[in-house]
Amino acid sequence: MSSGRFVGKGTSGDRRLAARGHCETIGGVNSELSDSAFVRACRRQPVSHAPVWYMRQAGRALPEYRALRAGKAMLDTCTDPEMITEITLQPVRRYGVDAAILFSDIVVPLRAVGVGVEIRPGVGPVIEKPVRGEADLAALRELHPEDVPYITSAVRLLTAELGGTPLIGFAGGPFTLACYLIEGGPSKNFDRTRALMYGEPRLWAGLLGRLADITIAFLKVQVAAGVSAIQLFDSWAGVLSPQDYQRSVLPFSSRVFRALADSGVPRIHFGVGTGELLGLLGEAGADVVGVDWRVPLDEAVHRVSPGKALQGNLDPAILLAPWPVIEERARQVLAAGRMAESHIFNLGHGVLPDTDPDMLTRLTELVHAVPAG
Repeated sequence: MSSGRFVGKGTSGDRRLAARGHCETIGGVNSELSDSAFVRACRRQPVSHAPVWYMRQAGRALPEYRALRAGKAMLDTCTDPEMITEITLQPVRRYGVDAAILFSDIVVPLRAVGVGVEIRPGVGPVIEKPVRGEADLAALRELHPEDVPYITSAVRLLTAELGGTPLIGFAGGPFTLACYLIEGGPSKNFDRTRALMYGEPRLWAGLLGRLADITIAFLKVQVAAGVSAIQLFDSWAGVLSPQDYQRSVLPFSSRVFRALADSGVPRIHFGVGTGELLGLLGEAGADVVGVDWRVPLDEAVHRVSPGKALQGNLDPAILLAPWPVIEERARQVLAAGRMAESHIFNLGHGVLPDTDPDMLTRLTELVHAVPAG
């Protein structure tokens, strides 16, 4: 399968590709990409408009994605460089967003180190043998670049196709990966995970330390291959109190961000339901703090320490409403975002499967048309 040449808006894809080899590298990102609206906003530099991309912008909302994925298992798709490339490019072509995000899944590195895991349709990741004791931790080995050659190949294919459009790499945070490993699959409140955290602190620290190392290795593979930024999805951290997050999770998230500090690429931190944790998420060390839809951005400014850009935070459900409602709410998000040192427009979580793709195209055009404050 060939992904075809991607041509960016208003610029020849072939001309940009030819220029890539001659671009000066600035802080881990070549000069062309460093001057993109997305990377500039991550670094709190002036932009003409808020850059925009969408979590889960590649996926079930796109008919071309559903056609391509028909009959193919999710994790098999995530290990095929050509499939990864094509799926990653689909929303960039359709929406004209300011950044692509690598098509993958947070359990990919777990599978790569030998964890028995499958993604069941309508369910999510299911772990064959959940973590219950020290023996299970001992079986969780380190990740090496040769474990994920398809990631390196896909990132290289994508950076060639994307030209001046940045590519975001990502990984799951240690806590969120632990949730799946301990629960054995999706959970509403992650009760087993929290019980282990409270009752077996030594096992907990060992598990999160191992997962932090796996996450660091996975992200370093992506950075070495050429991504322009990384995002740590600690999706389920919102189930914790600030005190428990600070004591039992923050040290391991911080370890991940410290390990990427010298990479020169912007680092983004995002969790769901983390309104009470926003200050701590900022303390973990990322350059950008993602905000879900529950906290207005002008309020989030007061919860996150200075020196951070904010990302977000239109409620994904708004996209199921008529366009006038979407436009009004998007303008409110953009207005609130002007209170931040820098703002990257996004949703407060991922694109919902029933979203009309045309609404995302119109939304992208609207965001681009509104001057930055």
